[in-house]
Amino acid sequence: MDLRVANKFRIGRKIGAGSFGDIYLGTNLITGEEVAIKLESVKAKHPQLEYEAKVYKALAGGVGVPFVRWFGAECDYYAMVIDLLGPSLEDLFNFCNRKFTLKTVLLLADQMLSRIEYVHSKNFIHRDIKPDNFLMGIGKRGNQVNVIDFGLAKKYRDPRTHLHIPYRENKNLTGTARYASINTHLGVEQSRRDDLESLGYVLMYFCRGSLPWQGLKATTKKQKYDRIMEKKMTTPTELLCRGFPSEFAIYLNYTRSLRFDDKPDYAYLRKLFRDLFVREGYTYDYIFDWTIYKVNEQEGKAREETKQQLDEVNKGTTFARVKEPRDLKLANVVAAEGKPEPREPVLSAVTSFGCK
Repeated sequence: MDLRVANKFRIGRKIGAGSFGDIYLGTNLITGEEVAIKLESVKAKHPQLEYEAKVYKALAGGVGVPFVRWFGAECDYYAMVIDLLGPSLEDLFNFCNRKFTLKTVLLLADQMLSRIEYVHSKNFIHRDIKPDNFLMGIGKRGNQVNVIDFGLAKKYRDPRTHLHIPYRENKNLTGTARYASINTHLGVEQSRRDDLESLGYVLMYFCRGSLPWQGLKATTKKQKYDRIMEKKMTTPTELLCRGFPSEFAIYLNYTRSLRFDDKPDYAYLRKLFRDLFVREGYTYDYIFDWTIYKVNEQEGKAREETKQQLDEVNKGTTFARVKEPRDLKLANVVAAEGKPEPREPVLSAVTSFGCK
């Protein structure tokens, strides 16, 4: 069955899931361009997709914010058609054996801080900062970090007057416990400071490979959240960041020192990491850890291919010319970073779409 959205986009295979709703590969039937299509049942208990589409619209035009091509109802589903992006930072973290070098962490920190600052400048807080919600671009934008999944985003101030929302307590935890700020665990209404504290935990997760409050055992969700909070509160930032440059502890201590309605000094935080980057002698060449992994992988394949051909020649089974290992230049890999291979849409993945 040929499943379509707005009679313009064909739905293909499932490629992911957000906080609310599943995400499918889509194809623009006119241009052939690939897009992402997020679907949510119209019968969803707590519908979020329409709200998320409105947030994307409010953020439209920002660097690293995907563009919504279409939103509306199709049969039994709400559908949002959005730019197709590359892998998430969580995917790439796994690809790199769950450790990033300091250079990669600092390259990411710079862009992630800019994305969060932009969201805040448009009067929203994200409330679910985690590696899964930052995706690399594709093609020419393969080195650009994009922020996604605004289902939990909230306005923290009036767009016209800039009057901040009031301080409240006894709020349920919104977001992901692993990266939640201490104040979020304590039930305090979230504000700009909490997005930034969460980013601090993400950066240490990338540096360390894991966080001390991962893998804690508990019988209920509440018990688990309480254990995570306790571990988070009793782990000094200096201990959490031990073995890594002091800038990470300085960053976390700064975000934790902010008052509820304080405007963070984003430029100061970016400079903190940029100065460290320069001091370490790194260059802004956008060669991330996964770029090098891919180059090494390709070189390894080329060497193996050559070895197999030489073995064949030595056995006397072939007199074919042995190919030279491919010329693998980092610059070419960087330029092509994240470029998707052509794929055939798998329509059977969404037979429950609800259209007859």
